Amino acid sequence: MNTTLTIQEKLKDLRVERRLTLEQLAEQTGLSKSALGKYENDDLKDISPFAIVTLAKFYEVSTDYLLGMTEQKNHPNAELDALHLSDDAIDVLKEGKFNKRLLSEIFCHKDFQRMMLDAEIYVDRIADSHIQTLNASVDALRAKLSGEQVDDLWLHTLGKSHINEDEYFGRAIYDDLAVILKGIQTAHMADKTTADEISEVDRFKRLVSDKDNEFASEEEKLLKTFCAIMDMDEDTLEPEEFRIIIKACQKSKSLKDVQSRRGKTPPYQPHGKGRKKRK
Repeated sequence: MNTTLTIQEKLKDLRVERRLTLEQLAEQTGLSKSALGKYENDDLKDISPFAIVTLAKFYEVSTDYLLGMTEQKNHPNAELDALHLSDDAIDVLKEGKFNKRLLSEIFCHKDFQRMMLDAEIYVDRIADSHIQTLNASVDALRAKLSGEQVDDLWLHTLGKSHINEDEYFGRAIYDDLAVILKGIQTAHMADKTTADEISEVDRFKRLVSDKDNEFASEEEKLLKTFCAIMDMDEDTLEPEEFRIIIKACQKSKSLKDVQSRRGKTPPYQPHGKGRKKRK
């Protein structure tokens, strides 16, 4: 995911957040529509100080934020005391080698407060007394029934009804965090620095099963696909080279579904190496 937004990205995000068109923004700021469009364009080379100040005032953000001097939109001079952070926490935030924008997005996610509440309940042992009361009730009922003729399955079930605080809250906090990270991941699917959703193996499979290779043998499909991905001219391969490539591809567990032979097509040889081209 992206770690720092450009001026263009910030200006576009701010406009989209306000649900404004370029025409509406031009009317409300006095800047021309064409200039505003250029300011949001990736090819932008320069933006006037007047436009920076005007847009910063309109969006109620600092000029430092638009110019990339800070990632804080509205709190350039926030007092550290108001954040209630320890010295160690401040040092970590300043010097820690991690994605600080990702951390900010975790803080701002709508489910972050729920995760913190679950963590607080666990750390401060707020629910311990209630859990112990429930477990004691289960133990008392099990002890009472143990002297009677009761199905062993019922007694065993009661024994498994105990709540383990570590396991329960560990799972609850994990689920909270998983929801937060999944939401952030989904929001960044279109980022240029986010990996493609389709893996190379999936892409390989799709190319192998392409309709253009409908009449090719499985060896031909594997070789053609490999050459396409590697930007390689298959006609330049020596017989031993293409045999090695095909043999390696056939060992891939992910490509088992494309290795079944549908006919008795003779082993593939590249053009110019003793095999005539298919007409």
